[in-house]
Amino acid sequence: MMTICLILPLLGLFSLCCAHTDFFTSIGHMTDLLNTEKDLVLSLKDYIKAEELKLAQIKTWADKLDQLTDTATKDPEGFLGHPVNAFKLVKRLNTEWVQLENLVLKDMSDGFISNLTVQRQYFPNDEDQTGAAKALIRLQDTYNLDTDTLSKGNLPGVKHKSSLTAEDCFELGKIAYTEADYYHTELWMEQALQQLDSGEESTIDKVLVLDYLSYAVYQQGDLDKALMLTKRLLQLDPEHQRGNGNLRYFQYIMSKEENKTDSTLSDGAESRARKGRPKDHLPERQKYEKLCRGEGVKMTPRRQKKLFCRYYDGNRSPSFILSPSKQEDEWDKPRIVRYHDIISNEEIAKVKELAKPRLRRATISNPVTGVLETAHYRISKSAWLSSYEDPVVARINRRVEEVTGLDVSTAEELQVANYGVGGQYEPHFDFGRKDEPDAFKELGTGNRIATWLFYMSDVEAGGATVFPEVGAAVYPKKGTAVFWYNLFESGEGDYSTRHAACPVLVGNKWVSNKWIHERGQEFRRPCKLSELE
Repeated sequence: MMTICLILPLLGLFSLCCAHTDFFTSIGHMTDLLNTEKDLVLSLKDYIKAEELKLAQIKTWADKLDQLTDTATKDPEGFLGHPVNAFKLVKRLNTEWVQLENLVLKDMSDGFISNLTVQRQYFPNDEDQTGAAKALIRLQDTYNLDTDTLSKGNLPGVKHKSSLTAEDCFELGKIAYTEADYYHTELWMEQALQQLDSGEESTIDKVLVLDYLSYAVYQQGDLDKALMLTKRLLQLDPEHQRGNGNLRYFQYIMSKEENKTDSTLSDGAESRARKGRPKDHLPERQKYEKLCRGEGVKMTPRRQKKLFCRYYDGNRSPSFILSPSKQEDEWDKPRIVRYHDIISNEEIAKVKELAKPRLRRATISNPVTGVLETAHYRISKSAWLSSYEDPVVARINRRVEEVTGLDVSTAEELQVANYGVGGQYEPHFDFGRKDEPDAFKELGTGNRIATWLFYMSDVEAGGATVFPEVGAAVYPKKGTAVFWYNLFESGEGDYSTRHAACPVLVGNKWVSNKWIHERGQEFRRPCKLSELE
């Protein structure tokens, strides 16, 4: 029985560095990498200048001796008949050529290498590179981008356009391959091949790309295309061992199928049907991604007419009587309200200044164990700020209390979050469900009754907050905040508040959350008898 030789070598990524802080999960932290790289470039330019100075000295010496020896060798005895010339020849060969040797051997790279060694501990590692690659693939899927569009950098709202090389595309395909994601392996290997075919110069060899591509296509069930790609590989490298083995195997499989009956052949064709995009854990994936793209919003014109904008004094709060807040209805059920100009640019800058040094990879609470852990569906970093740390934080917390009329003394600290490359938080509930009775037990303040979400930056594309259960989408706008109740007045969870933060396509998304708990709201939001009120 013939066997297929399709196991491909996995090329190593960058070596692990000793310090790692999940750079890909926060654009804010990645800005530090730009400063690091800028410092390294300056150090590299200093090294180049030192090498150029060294070469200039050597060249001056060579030019001088070239002229001298040219004259001397035309009349050696006459030249050396001058005692000064004889002395200088001995001196040059005895000492000056040794000095030149030392100059040539002098290593001018010490400063650059030392700086590079120090900075390397703060470099991203393999996990960051893989995370950033998966982010591009996630953006490709969520926003229905073809590989050519993404490779050319043709994204909405971009300020600094950048494109992917064939080598970059190959790397994306290879990372998909390591995840056994042959659908995206095929897409990105095809893009790499297309760019190579167009004449792009690259260190990547077409044979290697075709090797990965033919295997990915075979795994997806397209035997005819896999055979065609393998034949092309062998045209470029007739001695390719794996390619020759695969060619014989593919031909063997196809000949077997040709000998089958029509019905059996039909079954075989079905078994080779393309798998397409890999399935995942999220049941509402299609609905969620449509909302992220601005599709599938379920607000009807009739319901839209019942949504209003108004000035709101926070139930006669002294802070808002003379200067009421600007309130806008974003959605009716669940009721989602946006407050405009509710946080100033100065306050935002201060909150970011306080939070940035403390940003850590955002975690989720494991519903089974209750342990905080990182998750692939939450790509961001967060930090917690207390009222006592700065008057700005205290003022923001008071404002939330005055606008909502709820007691924030039992609320969680202000959580500041910055999203990473393709940063997202897939559909989730803010409140603890009945199957999670211990979700907030250690806080002793009951369930999360409401969510207050500040938008602290504009986002050029993507990054919406969507509610898949009801087809709602709310877009980031700097200086605004949105508010909704997670629980009915009866204390039961409102499952229509299941929401998500869409991947950031272009831009840098900063938000801060205030999760308000049940304790302290007994007289501010009295319980109703009906379960769904």
